[in-house]
Amino acid sequence: MPTNGISLRVKSIDTVRGLIMVIMALDHVRDYFHITAFTADPLDPATTHGALFFTRWITHFCAPSFMLLSGISAYLSGQNKTTAETSSFLLKRGLWLIVVELTFMTFAFSFDVTFKTIFLAVLWALGTSMLVLGLFVRFFSPKTILIAGLVLIFGHNLFDLVKAAPGSGLDIFLGIFMKGAGLFVPRGDGGNIAFLYVILPWAGIMMSGYGLGVIYNRAFPEQKRKKLLLQSGAAAIVIFITLRLINVYGDQAPWSVQIEGFRTFFSFLNASKYPPSLLFSLMTLGPILILLALTEHTNTKLTRFFTVYGKVPFFYFMLHFYLIHLLTMVAVLSSGYTWTQATAPELFFKFRPVDFGYSLGMVYVIWISIFLALYYPCKWFGNYRERNKQWWLSYL
Repeated sequence: MPTNGISLRVKSIDTVRGLIMVIMALDHVRDYFHITAFTADPLDPATTHGALFFTRWITHFCAPSFMLLSGISAYLSGQNKTTAETSSFLLKRGLWLIVVELTFMTFAFSFDVTFKTIFLAVLWALGTSMLVLGLFVRFFSPKTILIAGLVLIFGHNLFDLVKAAPGSGLDIFLGIFMKGAGLFVPRGDGGNIAFLYVILPWAGIMMSGYGLGVIYNRAFPEQKRKKLLLQSGAAAIVIFITLRLINVYGDQAPWSVQIEGFRTFFSFLNASKYPPSLLFSLMTLGPILILLALTEHTNTKLTRFFTVYGKVPFFYFMLHFYLIHLLTMVAVLSSGYTWTQATAPELFFKFRPVDFGYSLGMVYVIWISIFLALYYPCKWFGNYRERNKQWWLSYL
């Protein structure tokens, strides 16, 4: 049955989520506008430089943070519903996000009307994680869900030891569910399905967030919640540093000593996102837990600014991606590329030739311009959704 006594809108969650949504746009702008986005790895410690490395590295915090916060939000929203209603909503919203990924987001990625490659990325991860969480919510308590999520986070790297023949059923299964790092599966029509995000490691983060949601009950002491968040965040960081120094378990890519000390530091921080390793999760979620504790009662112009985006994450996500790709199309065609060059068959992302791009400084200018341009649309939609309680708005 529904329970009362809970704050359904936690300011710190909206603030932190808004911050990571703004940071997320930086990586997408870099993908489409930076000159070496398709020709060099910004995280390769042997070839990158400091500004480029941290431009990419800071965006690592976005996906795991969003998964964690989505789990907490799922718990909070479920307090006004029965268990069956919460489970049903998560299952329907998960399926909706997968449909959006297959259609609107694949097109946003590629601008390819033939859908030669279907990209299963962030919304796929969110959607499938909600499906998993929806099933668990129906049968298990938040505490059990938290434990199951932590088991997935801490234990999934054991599957790195499983060796499957390339292209075999086991290889495809593991690539989709457990340890894929970008699996392209051919379709019967000559196209491909690109599984960029695996299912269960990301689901583990969302499940952990759902279990963590219980500390946001009003009956839960505020100081105890803050202390628990700070201790958990610090513990995650300490475990990350310890396991990374041992360099045996928790990541598919061990760090190594480089020619220069700062490059060794880059190697140490370069935990694997595809799939999200244990160390990647600890490295990113530790600081986020601390940030949640520190921002619970923060009310400044800056936090209110980020909260505008954090209240409408789906709206912002869709809008910013289409805006980035449309601006890329304008910039490419204005730079002298012909339509044929900009839409060549070999391009995964149409209107993004491999040799197109600007300096990193220009990338930052474009990034700032984009998230500022979306501030008032996001503010308008957030206010509209607060005034109107139609059921369909909960899916946007």
